[in-house]
Amino acid sequence: MFRRARAHREFRDAQRAGYALLRMHPTQPLPDMAGPNTPAPAAPEAAAPDFLPPDLRVPSRQEVSGLMMRWEQPLIIDGEVRSCPECGAYRDWIIFSMRDDSVWLRCRAGHETQEPRLDAAWYNRNSGPVDGFHATLEEGLRHLGH
Repeated sequence: MFRRARAHREFRDAQRAGYALLRMHPTQPLPDMAGPNTPAPAAPEAAAPDFLPPDLRVPSRQEVSGLMMRWEQPLIIDGEVRSCPECGAYRDWIIFSMRDDSVWLRCRAGHETQEPRLDAAWYNRNSGPVDGFHATLEEGLRHLGH
């Protein structure tokens, strides 16, 4: 019962923080509407369309060195329960997705190991939305309860 209330409270806090972040950025002004006789501007050559407006994009890759999420249940990879090679823990992981497409696991005891059978695509399929950016690894771990 208390876990559900705590999860709801944390979710509401994350929503409030996201709403405050959105309110900090001014809205984009509408472009001037040209008359029917005005020629259309030339399209840029071979430019990829932008999926998100600049205000909603993730900071540059130099600022973000990786993503992390908490994985409380046993981690099953290829039908095998993954355990820590040093202490034997098999649940309550912190999973890191790094910029080089590698995935690292950290057990509750702080042992870290790379998991070559997982990649960034697996991480993206199993993680939720990013709810905050942290200046240090320790701050991120504290946010996730480790």
